[in-house]
Amino acid sequence: MALAPELFFLLLFSSFFPSLSSLEAHQLPVDLLVSSSNRSSPLPPASPSSSIPPISVLAPALFVIGDSTVDCGTNNYLGTLARADHLPYGRDFDTHLPTGRFSNGRVIVDYLALRLGLPFVPPFLGQSGKVEDLIHGVNYASAAAGVLFPSGSDLGMHVSLTQQIQQVGDTFEHLALNLGEEAAADLFARSVFYVSIGSNDFIHYYLRNTSSVQSLYLPWEFNQLLVSTMKQEIKNLYNTNVRKLVVMGLAPIGCTPHYLWEYGSANGKCIDEINNVIIEFNYAMRYMVDELSHELPGATMTFCDAFEGSMDILENRRRYGFVTTTNACCGLGKYGGLIMCLLPEMACRNASMHVWWDEFHPTDAVNRILADNIWSGEHRTMCYPMNLQEMTKFKL
Repeated sequence: MALAPELFFLLLFSSFFPSLSSLEAHQLPVDLLVSSSNRSSPLPPASPSSSIPPISVLAPALFVIGDSTVDCGTNNYLGTLARADHLPYGRDFDTHLPTGRFSNGRVIVDYLALRLGLPFVPPFLGQSGKVEDLIHGVNYASAAAGVLFPSGSDLGMHVSLTQQIQQVGDTFEHLALNLGEEAAADLFARSVFYVSIGSNDFIHYYLRNTSSVQSLYLPWEFNQLLVSTMKQEIKNLYNTNVRKLVVMGLAPIGCTPHYLWEYGSANGKCIDEINNVIIEFNYAMRYMVDELSHELPGATMTFCDAFEGSMDILENRRRYGFVTTTNACCGLGKYGGLIMCLLPEMACRNASMHVWWDEFHPTDAVNRILADNIWSGEHRTMCYPMNLQEMTKFKL
């Protein structure tokens, strides 16, 4: 089978990426996904005088689970084509350097961390194993990861959803060793956990009909498979004493430059046959989150519909100051949808005028608007039954 165009060009520019020739699998063993310092030389148990450093009034920490929508550098440590560790990624970030974020600047959780009074959350694979690196939260998100284990494997290594949940457990154990189990449990219970994953199950699995998956599942059946898997993983988080959870729905994948290009959209019209499946997925996720919030004692959960928030921006671009809702700031081909951003020369001058940064990911400007909505519904109500600001007021 011929390589998809984006893979062909990614391989062409392989100087940006580590060699994959020596890799025998697309996934890292779970025990290799924890830093060696964390595994081989854990810190000694905390003394009675030890205490948690000063923390945010609104939440002690922010923990992030997900894919490239919130990856802040996990994939920099992996052998994968899904990497954003080169310019022009990060050119408009605070440091003006690439960090592994799939954006010209910040991702949504960066804005939410600031709202919570927290520093930007570091990637789990980059932490040293010191408790100080964990105390305000960790980002486990890995670009190309999906709800299902195989999703995104065509791009190389990634940390799957199940592996990320296991890393959450490793983090809890490490905190318990250093702070005591009661303090670790309290920290997790009062912290915000943010989950944003699922796009790659469609982009790199179902829509590509990998392993003839479409012959096994109708779209609604595939959605039910994803939602039931998510439900179990959220229960696993709950069993690790997670109590405050923000679950993100999926953005309108059918409006991304990649699918406008692939489906030959003549006038930039979104691909309805894709978006309809995403709408159904989000509806099922919202119902599941509501169901679990009543089923799990003490749990405070909310579902934030990224589709609603994104469509509001696409339909009201002038109100938000965007010039184009179809063309990626950085890419090749019609709409910039042929390939991801590889070289600085491929990028437009002013990303803030664009909704899309590359073939799949929004610009910093869009991330800021969506973060405002998640936090307080400032521009559009998209979180149900509450926004994050309201969630922080719930006391355990």
